[in-house]
Amino acid sequence: MRENNGKSIGVVLLNLGGPDSLSSVRPFLYNLFSDRGIIRLGPSFLQKSIAWLISGYRSKKSEEMYSLIGGKSPIFEITTAQAEALEKALNTEVEKIGSLEDKISSTSQPLNFLTSSFKVYVGMRYWYPYISDTVDKIRSDGIEQVVVLSLYPHYSKATTGSSVAEFKRVISRFTIPSKQPAGRHDSRFTVKYIDQWYDFPLYIDALSDRIAEGMSKFKGKTFDILYSAHSLPESFIKQGDPYLDHIKSTIKAVNPSIGKWHLSFQSRSGPVKWLQPDTEETIIRLAKGGVKNLLVVPISFVSDHIETLYEIDIYYKKIAKSYGINLKRCESLNLSEKFINALKELVLEKLKESE
Repeated sequence: MRENNGKSIGVVLLNLGGPDSLSSVRPFLYNLFSDRGIIRLGPSFLQKSIAWLISGYRSKKSEEMYSLIGGKSPIFEITTAQAEALEKALNTEVEKIGSLEDKISSTSQPLNFLTSSFKVYVGMRYWYPYISDTVDKIRSDGIEQVVVLSLYPHYSKATTGSSVAEFKRVISRFTIPSKQPAGRHDSRFTVKYIDQWYDFPLYIDALSDRIAEGMSKFKGKTFDILYSAHSLPESFIKQGDPYLDHIKSTIKAVNPSIGKWHLSFQSRSGPVKWLQPDTEETIIRLAKGGVKNLLVVPISFVSDHIETLYEIDIYYKKIAKSYGINLKRCESLNLSEKFINALKELVLEKLKESE
C-alpha cells in the first residue's frame, strides 16, 4: 500500500456559530450586529456602540427562546460532529483508493492529495471557536494546504461572504508578498474556497431524501410543501446578491412531482425591508385557503439551530395549529450519510482542480 507523504490537508467548515449558554446570548448578538459587512448601524464609528445597545434590547427575548431548546444553540455540537464524520469519510476514501491502485498497478501515479491524510476543523463567524482560533490551530498542526468549505449552500454576502472575508483577513497575517504579478502572493498556506454548492447533485440528492422522509409522515393525506429560507434584506438582492436565485434553483432541483409547494422567508430582524412573503404570514394565508397539512422544509439550513428548533418546531407549529393546520418539519441534513458524502465529494472535486 502507498505510504502517506506526511502532509495532512486541512478542511475548514465555516458556520455562523451560536451561543453556548444563556449568558453568551448577548455577546453573540453583539458580535453579529457588529459586522458592518452585513448590517450598517449609523456611521462606522458608532457601529459597535449601537450593536451593544441592540444586543441588550434583543437578548432577553432571545434568551427565552434558547431556554426552550436546551439553553443554548446546538450548532457547535452538530457542526463538530459533521466535521468528524467528514474527516473519517475523507480518510476512508484515501485508504480505499490507495488499496485499489495497488491492486491495479504498482507503478500508477496517484493524485497528489490522495497520498495525504485529512484533518477537518470548525471555524465559527460569531462565536467560539472563532475563525482566528481555527487558523491558529491549523498553523500549530503544521497544515500547509487548506480547503475552506462554507456550510451555507446558497451564497450571500451576509453568510458565506462575511465568513470567507473573515478567513481571508485572518490568513493575510501570514501572507508573504512575492515578485509575482500585482495582486498575487506567496503564502504559507495554499487555500481553496468552496463558497456555493446550491446545485451540487449529491447535495440535492441528500436534501431530496430528507423531503421524501418528511412527505411520508402524512401517510397518504393531501399536503402542501412550504420551503422556508432565512430572510435577507431586499437591498442585498437589488445589489446583485445571488442568494434568492440560488434558493430557487435548489427548490427547482428537489421539488417533488406531487404536492403543492410555496416559498417563504423567516428570521427577520430590524426595520429594513426584507424578502417576502414572511413564513408566519404564509402559514396563515394557506390556512385561510383551506390547507390542512403542511410540510415545512428549512431550505437554507444544513443543521438544526434556533431557526428550526424554536421558530419552526415551536412558534410556527403553534401558529399553524391555531389555524387548523397540521404542520410537520422536514428533518435537517445534520449527519445524513448522503450529506456527509456530498461534503466529501465537494472537497475532493475542489482538490482535483489543481491536479
